[in-house]
Amino acid sequence: MLLDGRDSDDSVFGVFFHRKSKWCRPTSPNVVHVITSDLYRSLGDVLRDVDAKALVRSDFLLVYGDVVSNIDVSQALQEHKQRRKMEKNVSVMTMIFKESPPGHKTRCEDDDIIVAMDGKSKRILHYQRAQALKKLHFPMNIFHSGSDEFEIRFDLLDCHISICSPQVAELFTDNFDYQTKNDFVRGLLVNEEILGNQIHMHVTKDGYGARVSNLLMYDTVSSDTIRRWIYPITPEANFADQEGQSCTHSRHNVYREPGVSLGHGSQMEENVLIGRNTVIGANCTISNTVIGANCVIGDNVTLDRAYIWNRVHIANDVKVKQSVICDNVEVKHGVVLNEQCVLAYNVVVGPDITLQEGTVLSMHHPDEEDDEDEDEFLSDDDVGYSKDKTKQKVFNPAEVGSEGKGYRWKSSSLDDTEEDELAECIWGLALNPDPESDSESEVSEGSHDLGSHPLLKKWAPVFKNYVKRPQDQMDCLASMEEVFLERETHWAALVKVLMSVYQLEILEEEGIMRWFKQSSTTGKSQQLRRNQGVRFFKL
Repeated sequence: MLLDGRDSDDSVFGVFFHRKSKWCRPTSPNVVHVITSDLYRSLGDVLRDVDAKALVRSDFLLVYGDVVSNIDVSQALQEHKQRRKMEKNVSVMTMIFKESPPGHKTRCEDDDIIVAMDGKSKRILHYQRAQALKKLHFPMNIFHSGSDEFEIRFDLLDCHISICSPQVAELFTDNFDYQTKNDFVRGLLVNEEILGNQIHMHVTKDGYGARVSNLLMYDTVSSDTIRRWIYPITPEANFADQEGQSCTHSRHNVYREPGVSLGHGSQMEENVLIGRNTVIGANCTISNTVIGANCVIGDNVTLDRAYIWNRVHIANDVKVKQSVICDNVEVKHGVVLNEQCVLAYNVVVGPDITLQEGTVLSMHHPDEEDDEDEDEFLSDDDVGYSKDKTKQKVFNPAEVGSEGKGYRWKSSSLDDTEEDELAECIWGLALNPDPESDSESEVSEGSHDLGSHPLLKKWAPVFKNYVKRPQDQMDCLASMEEVFLERETHWAALVKVLMSVYQLEILEEEGIMRWFKQSSTTGKSQQLRRNQGVRFFKL
């Protein structure tokens, strides 16, 4: 989605961001490509490097690498240019949204947003993620912005396509806490009166724009592509520009690449794509499925909403429903994959085993990452012992079958007991370490051990990764406070938790003190802060 430059003043660069990426040499004066690498960790890192290398000197189009869209951005571009001519260096970004009502399948719940805008100028006044929020708060200053027409909208899908001025890269350089586009938008809206920068929006009813941010969206976008709802982006168009890739399109949206072999009695019902040199056995039923190249599918196999990558072997009498099977996986006889299963590279499953909904299997053991972190602090002898311990890990036949290879990472299906335990957690740490304790004294006494809970130490690196900015710390403390307010008998444990997260360097003293001194709190919150243990922490 690159726009050709009109002239030296109006040229538009296309900047595609993909996680862990670095620049390659531009192929033309008006195009900048991004390739995969380990140099960058966020959009902020990319744009700061863009600014340092002076790669962008005019307006550019910012698109995430996992966006699939056929939206015509020419009108939004003209609106952006017009605003820039009228008030240069004021409007620094134009975000593109598509009208999409709640519940629409291209809307991911993670991306639900509330937008307050000036009805006339289309200037964004407030931008907030609405995921899991029961109450929404709007700052009063947006109603004193001089506008007499406001719109508050929840029917918009952020297409993750933005037209940016060169100041965007400079602002990322000036603010190192900006890591994502959301950080950037929130920062500019908060500091608009100081910096004078504004963000505008363009809303379209036409076209398709969605970001493949998780497996649900992967399923949705893949299905929409096969159904030809993103025309001209269709499978036979070879939009990936891969050499030698071509396929035929027939009724009911069935696509075949060269060399496909279909056994007697097998049916491709609708919305099916089969890669080159794939062999399908007899009496198979395939619908709403993508199969990659050089796969072998046995007899009596049922595939429904399955995404099968390359060089996969599936034996006879297998059933797969709404699951992803990666390269070089072998699925043996009689295996059943229920919804939302994922089989990572080189996994072997079976025979005659049923995987429950949400199962994830991988050849990478879930504990190996922790072992690598521990190895940094071990002596040579200890490292050797650690490696021997890793070699002792064996595959669990109950998880992968008697001939299977792989480790189970998680299952999204929780029984009632697990759900109850989850509800009693702070970040997965049980408030009551002894669930069989019934008396209040036992609960209170046991809760004092929460601060030294081993899970808190184990997951400290994860918490640090998500709690980086001052606002993250305040959000974290607000969540902790909300949990403790509902459980007065556990208030004494709060000081233990605060002390532990401070000692583990998850939260900083300044952030905890800011939380403690907050004046805009309820009476119960003030009572929680006056708790003897919390007062002691303050001293």
